[in-house]
Amino acid sequence: MDRRDFIKTSALAAGAMLLDWESAFAAGAADPSAGKVWKGWKKGHFQAHFIYTGVAESIFLIFPDGTSMLLDCGDHNAVGRGDLAVPVLPSADRHSGEWIARYVLRVNPNGNKVDYMMLSHYHQDHGGSHGFNAGKEVRNGVEYVKSGFSHAAEWLDFGKAFDRAWPEYDDPLPLFDRSADNVAHMRMFYEYMTRNKGMEIEKFRVGAVDQVSMAHAPGKYPGFSIRNICGNGRIAGEDGRVIDLYADRKKDNPTHFNENGMSLGMIISYGPFKFFTAGDFSDSWKLPDGSVFEIESALGEVCPKVNVAKINHHGHYSMPAKLLSALQARVYVSCVWDQLHNVAPVMERIADQSLYPGERIVCPGVFPKERRAQDAGKPWLDLIKDSSFDGGHVVLDVPKGGKEYSISYLTAADESMKVVSVMRFRS
Repeated sequence: MDRRDFIKTSALAAGAMLLDWESAFAAGAADPSAGKVWKGWKKGHFQAHFIYTGVAESIFLIFPDGTSMLLDCGDHNAVGRGDLAVPVLPSADRHSGEWIARYVLRVNPNGNKVDYMMLSHYHQDHGGSHGFNAGKEVRNGVEYVKSGFSHAAEWLDFGKAFDRAWPEYDDPLPLFDRSADNVAHMRMFYEYMTRNKGMEIEKFRVGAVDQVSMAHAPGKYPGFSIRNICGNGRIAGEDGRVIDLYADRKKDNPTHFNENGMSLGMIISYGPFKFFTAGDFSDSWKLPDGSVFEIESALGEVCPKVNVAKINHHGHYSMPAKLLSALQARVYVSCVWDQLHNVAPVMERIADQSLYPGERIVCPGVFPKERRAQDAGKPWLDLIKDSSFDGGHVVLDVPKGGKEYSISYLTAADESMKVVSVMRFRS
């Protein structure tokens, strides 16, 4: 199907929405903001900054009242991946925690004060680790290494942390598996921050609708809310009922579970606008009848239709049909640090019009030239806007009330914050 046929099909299925999307695609680099410096956050806006480093997943959120949260801040030896590495930007001269902190300082309305930090799960590309760091610190009797969050904290002052397993680190199982080093890394950082910086820590509550909230002007912006939909292998629907997806497996007294399946996830709503994010939430196993159970498919049973969705697990064999059919997103954003991200089967499912009607796009932080050459001719490549862009930050901006939103690409080659392109949509 060529683009003209694709548009006709979308028109039949989506009706009046076609004009919104066509004008958004046509604008792109011709938007008045393109080529200029990013204007920043405005009161009443919700923003999600998908910070590109080529190393880590990291999203900086700004709520309508200026409350801020750094969701994930990883660090690992991405360059050591060799041919599988993607461009590390602005350069590999600094660790990703420092690049991420410098980005936050440029966009945060409260300077170095960041209200919340949240680690989606204990993997190094999301939180850092002992093994790849910018040095060791011993301060006031507490020793820790600077990697990911703990490195960013050299410049940022976090007020409260949300963690999936604090304080006992035994949910759903004692954390002594392959993620043990990453857990120890975060525990040491938490100890330093609570003892010396006064940071609070709360365990993430699956099903809660009031835990992650506006801290500066609660209630001032009606329609803005955050619902905790998954964590520690559990999911929760809008009615608050929590389902443990690993309940049967616990009966066999396992020693560890896939850490990806423990990822924390949220639905952020602002009026008619909705945004989905769930870290690397993905896992599967065979059932007694020989069928395969996918936890993402189960998550699809409690997810509403959204406008924008962050792709689970960097698009690496994730996002099954049932989840995509539930989300029905028009924009998918993918946090990329490897050539193996956004694999063809995932892209094909996202493009599949039989799952839900209407046009949709994918916005990766990078879709490197090696992948563009490898996947040349694939029909789903048309979904990737700015696919010639070799690395950039993706910024979601939702003005007051949530009736419209935009997706902007900002250069990551330097710290100029220059806008490459903008696409604007109605919710």
